[in-house]
Amino acid sequence: MMGERDFGISPAMTKAVASEISQAVKMGVQVAVVIGGGNIFRGIEGSVRGMNRATADYMGMLATVMNSLALQNALEQSKIKSLVMSAIEMTVVAEPYTRSRAVKHLSNGRVVIFAAGTGSPFFTTDTAASLRALEIEADLLLKGTKVDGVYSADPVKDGKAEFFSKLTHIEVLNKGLRVMDSTAISLCMEHKMPILVYNMKEKGNLKKVLQGKKIGTSVRSV
Repeated sequence: MMGERDFGISPAMTKAVASEISQAVKMGVQVAVVIGGGNIFRGIEGSVRGMNRATADYMGMLATVMNSLALQNALEQSKIKSLVMSAIEMTVVAEPYTRSRAVKHLSNGRVVIFAAGTGSPFFTTDTAASLRALEIEADLLLKGTKVDGVYSADPVKDGKAEFFSKLTHIEVLNKGLRVMDSTAISLCMEHKMPILVYNMKEKGNLKKVLQGKKIGTSVRSV
């Protein structure tokens, strides 16, 4: 959400993400979104610097609410119906998360933005995304990144990094690839939830993914 900035929320990037989502909605796809908060505050970094881990994680969850509200605003400006559902109750700005309500909103054509992670410390945004995807019985979990997919190393730092077009969940775990954290991958593996890792910064990529074009890295059970 910070775009080219070093910190905070970039209106241009928020608008770009909303534009990608609006294309998916117009294709008739039900879209739910989980956003991290690292552009504002990372719980793990706070704990490393001496903060209580639980307190730091809660602060990180609140940062995701700010990002979620920014995205909701951008979607509304694009005339896309959306709402924020929070795992931490804050009814003035977001609806409390329940699985049944989330499914109902999706079936009514709304984009549902899941904020505040799982609502519990010690769990990452990746795990929250995996959990919500399973709860709403999503067909596919998309992991938007700033690179083309999964590599053996950081392609920005290592020009010899190998690109993987296809992987299994167990290969991701065995190779120690930084797709999502191990808890999230294990959860998806156990319940056979397919994952697609793609470059969300390239305009039109989300639409291409939904059209079945070969974009990013596919992670499946077999």
